[in-house]
Amino acid sequence: MPLAQPPKHICILRLSAIGDTCHVVPIIRTLQHVWPTTQLTWIIGKTEARLMKLAAGVELITVDKRSGLSGLRNLREQLRGRQFDVLLHMQLALRASVMAQTVKAPIKVGFDRARARELQWLVTNTQIPPRTREHVLDSFFGFLVALGIQERVLQWDLPLPEDALSYATTLIPDTQPTLVISPCSSHSRRNWAVDRYAAVADYAAREHGMRVILAGGPTPLERETGAAIERLMTTPVINQIGKDTLPQLLALLQRARVLIAPDSGPAHMATMVGTPVIGLYAATNPARSGPYLSRQWCVDAYAEAAMQFCGKPAGQLAWTRKIEVPGVMNLITVPRVIAKLDELLR
Repeated sequence: MPLAQPPKHICILRLSAIGDTCHVVPIIRTLQHVWPTTQLTWIIGKTEARLMKLAAGVELITVDKRSGLSGLRNLREQLRGRQFDVLLHMQLALRASVMAQTVKAPIKVGFDRARARELQWLVTNTQIPPRTREHVLDSFFGFLVALGIQERVLQWDLPLPEDALSYATTLIPDTQPTLVISPCSSHSRRNWAVDRYAAVADYAAREHGMRVILAGGPTPLERETGAAIERLMTTPVINQIGKDTLPQLLALLQRARVLIAPDSGPAHMATMVGTPVIGLYAATNPARSGPYLSRQWCVDAYAEAAMQFCGKPAGQLAWTRKIEVPGVMNLITVPRVIAKLDELLR
């Protein structure tokens, strides 16, 4: 490293989650800018591919992460006879490290030894520069540095299909400012209380004249959370939880004025379309996993959580430490979220 000439074909291995796959898009755009003739193939999870199929100029090989050995055999079959110049192994998971062994490439780039958990160091032969306490997206750019690329193209240009644009326009047909609330993370202890979401939503509608839309996936927890918020609110709300596709949600976020969400995929989807995010962070550290362009708008109670639940300052905790314990999100109060909303709208 750096390479003597641009590689012909690069394979990227990043299966999940939605938020982290959003971070891969600027890596792809930077590679396309610096090496426009290089072919790109991305091994990605089946769910995440429903959104990333919109990314132009990259081949997707999908993996059903729930299929176990059959999924590995299917991947091996898809890769049969294929050779890549470089593998960017960007997933810290044992399953991904097993999959990396099926990718034929003379150069396999992984995280530096201190970060290469889940046996990643055993299946790679090149490491990114060692860094500490950096955002996940910044750590992904380390893979480009390992290839000799110093440039950064912070660009998330996923062309939205017509049905997605139509869906969003139907819900947000005018210039009335719209607040989208995506209340749930896939980790339940990152989620805020429904009565607090309802209080903020009512405030936004009453004091700022905002249209309020609830958004999220079709899981029972998300549907129950949305229904509970709707029952508690005293102002009108549009509950779209479980009613859209990922491209439609992205289009909706593009037309919104602001998103309120915990540490979850929609926070990073909003970043892709330039919509500011009021992130709710106590269980996780926004400096590491917050919405990349909206970290100043996050309500950050992580330091308080570190002292209250771990008995030490956040700076003394491991950078990847999550404080997913009962009651941690109660450290985030309604007035703190309202203050961020007022500031952002000003």
